[in-house]
Amino acid sequence: MRKLTITAPLLAITLAAAGCGFNGSDGQDTPASTAEAVEQGGADAMASSDPAQGAQADVDTADIEARPLMQAQVVLERLGFAPGVVDGKMGISTTNALTGFQEANSLGTSGELDQPTRAALMRWSNIPATRVVTIPENWGQGQYRPLPEDYADQAKLQHLGYESLDEALAERFHTTVEVLYQLNPNGRPAGPANKVAPAPTPTASAGTPRNSLPPRPAFRVGQEIRVPNVGADRIVAANVENKDWLATLSSLGVGSEQPEAARVVVDKSGGWLKAYDAQDKLIAMFTVTTGSEHDPLPLGEWDIKGKAYNPDYAYDPDLFHDADPSDEAQRLPPGPNGPVGVVWIDLSKDHYGIHGTPNPSTIGRTESHGCVRLTNWDAARLAQMVTGSTRVIFEA
Repeated sequence: MRKLTITAPLLAITLAAAGCGFNGSDGQDTPASTAEAVEQGGADAMASSDPAQGAQADVDTADIEARPLMQAQVVLERLGFAPGVVDGKMGISTTNALTGFQEANSLGTSGELDQPTRAALMRWSNIPATRVVTIPENWGQGQYRPLPEDYADQAKLQHLGYESLDEALAERFHTTVEVLYQLNPNGRPAGPANKVAPAPTPTASAGTPRNSLPPRPAFRVGQEIRVPNVGADRIVAANVENKDWLATLSSLGVGSEQPEAARVVVDKSGGWLKAYDAQDKLIAMFTVTTGSEHDPLPLGEWDIKGKAYNPDYAYDPDLFHDADPSDEAQRLPPGPNGPVGVVWIDLSKDHYGIHGTPNPSTIGRTESHGCVRLTNWDAARLAQMVTGSTRVIFEA
């Protein structure tokens, strides 16, 4: 078993983590937005700015649609009940988010946007489904490039970053590139003056390599675009010692101020993770991928040994039953498109952890190699909630 020392750990310990192939360290990776994040107190220029409760939002460019389900998704996510990819559609992640909200508010846990749930969500009806932002200049500083599929070629790079500005924007607003195009027909924010439907865009299936998709039109810096109105992105820079992690939170639109979780429960059959505070109140719920028949979720109670922010990744083909026989061990650089995404939460169960992913649309829909996988933005949020005293329970 190889050992790993984390440079900025939650606890001053040495991690041994190889179960999902992870055996890396905190990456010294500095996204282009680091300086801006620090200068602006942690927030990026596209951070949300919501009205007070009961006040109407100041909307410069009215949306052409009400988008009630997307509006519910952005509210649920702000409250800690994550719908996964914010796309205005019902799916397993939105069902889980609604169930979590219903449980926390003593409603019937139907998992549906029923009348009692709609009434409870009306407190946040002044938060619109979308908002219009201007893409900052520093989001186009040449940091995007296609990534090779082969691990040996990836190991030669300094950073497994986003392949395009479009992909970076989709992660920042917790959605997909396809949804961004739908919200911006003809490259302009959807609204009364821009009613033309966008042309159909290709969609990647769970097993489709990202580089096999045909080229698509791209967004550009300085452009105004309509985005899902995701929030809970307030960052207090002084409270984040690791400035690379500060930049990661900023680039993902994840706030540094999160409630503390005393207990985390992962349910294999439900495909969800719930976080409870010290008073046993449900404070968050995320959809997760939890393993496979070959690499099942290790049921039981575990401790959190540490956290690695922007970790690199040691790929050992001997740990994967489905690895190509010709593969060789490789150390991959950090980045949001790395195999474990932006964060690794190490568990006392050898070789297992909770981490992010480069493929957010697959969460809850595909298998993992035994670990618990979330979207990068959900994993980053959870990382702000857990401490060394948080209990982690895996159940069937």
